Amino acid sequence: MSIRLFRWLNAGPLPPRFDLRRRGWILADGGVDPAGVYWCTVLMDVGHLDAAGWVGLLSARGGPCRGKVLLLGVADGEERARLLNLGFGDVQGRRITLAELEARAARIARTIAMVPRRRIFGALVLDLLQREGCAHGKALGLHPREFALIWRLLERPGEVLSRAALYAQVWRLNYLPETNSIAVHVFRLRAKLAFAGLDSMVRTAPSGGYYVALPDRELARTDVSAAAPAR
Repeated sequence: MSIRLFRWLNAGPLPPRFDLRRRGWILADGGVDPAGVYWCTVLMDVGHLDAAGWVGLLSARGGPCRGKVLLLGVADGEERARLLNLGFGDVQGRRITLAELEARAARIARTIAMVPRRRIFGALVLDLLQREGCAHGKALGLHPREFALIWRLLERPGEVLSRAALYAQVWRLNYLPETNSIAVHVFRLRAKLAFAGLDSMVRTAPSGGYYVALPDRELARTDVSAAAPAR
């Protein structure tokens, strides 16, 4: 059964028309297990968000990842499309029935439940909940974008990802910026991996893209037991 747990991200009270408790869901609060809060669907009404609020929403490193967030109050179709392309789980206007809201929230919950919490690659362990990696018992101290970068590269060891693909999938940009941001993050990531004895893990392809090279016996495996708890 998919998780029927949700969070309300706005500072104000939860409006009845968005209150999934009326459909049997549980509103996450301080009394809910932190791991459960992480794996729940997030609702946010952005209809009255000011410029500063949008900057905070789009640039926040902590808090819920975008794929878990269902944005409400976006009337313009072009804006909804842009926000979907930025990776949000769903984007809707304010005129939505509670039944439809539940269906869309449940779809996000099912997607969350399919995401493994932990991936193990040889000596490297990545924890999606903590957004951290460790090797040989040593925490790597990964920056959020370094974590997202290595997580994406390790989805398919050996597959070369171009700079354009990484900017689209990790940075959520649909253009190539005139910066060397990827190279800087790869350099820092390699330094942290090298400290843990994994200096040759992330490699540069002749095309300029990046990939992870691992011995066949150490190909990625997923810690299924640590996936999201069922409710």
